[in-house]
Parts: sequence; structure tokens; C-alpha cells
Amino acid sequence: MPEHFNLTRRGDVALVTLSNPSRRNPLTFESYAELRDWFRALRDDDETGAVVFGSASGNFCSGGDVHDIIGPLVAMDMKDLLKFTRMTGDLVKAMLGCGKPVIAAVDGVCVGAGAIIAMASDLRLGTAEAKTAFLFTRVGLAGCDMGACAMLPRIIGQGRAAELLYTGRTMRAEEGEAWGFFNRLVAPENLEAEAVTLAQRIADGPGFAHMMTKTMLQQEWSMTVDQAIEAEAQAQAICMQTADFRRAYEAFVAREKPVFEGD
Repeated sequence: MPEHFNLTRRGDVALVTLSNPSRRNPLTFESYAELRDWFRALRDDDETGAVVFGSASGNFCSGGDVHDIIGPLVAMDMKDLLKFTRMTGDLVKAMLGCGKPVIAAVDGVCVGAGAIIAMASDLRLGTAEAKTAFLFTRVGLAGCDMGACAMLPRIIGQGRAAELLYTGRTMRAEEGEAWGFFNRLVAPENLEAEAVTLAQRIADGPGFAHMMTKTMLQQEWSMTVDQAIEAEAQAQAICMQTADFRRAYEAFVAREKPVFEGD
């Protein structure tokens, strides 16, 4: 079990939360590194079908802890600063490359690196109380942190992303839903249950094929349409060799619901 974040399981759904209510669930050097390593290892975890990165005590994540991270960063030289910023980026890379769908369940504060974690998730559920801010410029840094300038415009559009990244202002929950950042908003008391239900619905599907979908969603960012069509032809041909593809066919013939096993 991890030491620096909470991990519970609901069937084959892994539920991850940060928990430091007095500081609205910040990240520390240790939790960054442990989350990075956990998501990296997830690619080879056949027991997990999907992940919910949830909220705790009414908040998602307040970003890098002022006392535990920002204070020490001021005293670091360039070499150590680059080591840190590469580590934070590696968390996003690990989330994108974990091979499992990740659902962010966002309540309350979701700022800084917390907003990045939500952004790097595949799907996002929020509540009316969700307050999302990419507030790097408000602490004297650039908005281009952990892949934000590459990923956020693809989710909400270039102009909207530019506004949030330049100003660091809070994106209200209703804006986030209207702009496509949140797939939908739910009541706070139902947030975790709905996120787990959605994750379980996905986890019940063909796991290998979901991994391929996630891979293509990332890789096709830098492809031409012709390249993407060819890549998807190859990916689909690979999926047609899986046992789950045959299970789906046999269940259809038998007029039964297929039971996927992920292989």
C-alpha cells in the first residue's frame, strides 16, 4: 500500500485520493514520486480495470504544498529545479501511459498541479462546488506546466485555455461543464459513487481494447489524418486477435451479454 496517498479498491476499480484536509489535499515531493511510480506500475497490473482519482474532505487537490514544496524550490539551483519539474511531468506521462482509463472526481479546490491531474485524466466528473485554476502565473511561473499548453487547448479550446493559463483565474464548475472540461456535474454526495459506477462500467469492458483506445487517443495528437487512419487500422487488427473479440461474437450469436476478461 502507498505511504503518501490513499488507495482503496471497489472491485477492479482503484480509488486514489490525497488526504490532508487542513491544507486541502496538497501534493508533496513524496506523493508526486509515489503517484508517478504507482501509475507506471499500473500498465502491468491486470487486476485493475480503471482508476478514479477522487476528492477527500470536500476538496480534490490544492497543488504543490507551499511549505513542503514551494519553499524548498526557492533555495534550489537550476539542476535540482529541472529534476523536480521533470518529475512532475513524469507523473502526467505515467497517467497517460498507464493503459487504464482514469476518471477524475472533482469537488472543491482543484488548482495548480491538482488541476493538471484532472486535466490528464481521461474523463472528469465535477460538482457545483468545483473550483479549477491553473494558477501558475499567480506565483510568478509560466502557464506551461506539466503539459498544460499542449493538453488544455485540446480539451476546452485555444482561447479559453489561454485565458486560464495567462490569468490563473478560477474556472467555475458551470464553465467547466459548458467548455467540455467536465463531462458532467453531479451532486457532491453522489460524486464518488457516480465516478466509481462509471469506472466500473468501463472496467467491465474489453481491457486490452481500452488500453489501445487510450494509446491511440494520445498518439494521434501528433499524426496526420492519414497516419491516424492507418494507425487505427493496425490497432483494430490487433484487437481482432483478442479473446474478448471472440467472446463478444459468441455472445452475440447466443443472444447473451458478453463477459470480457481483458485478454
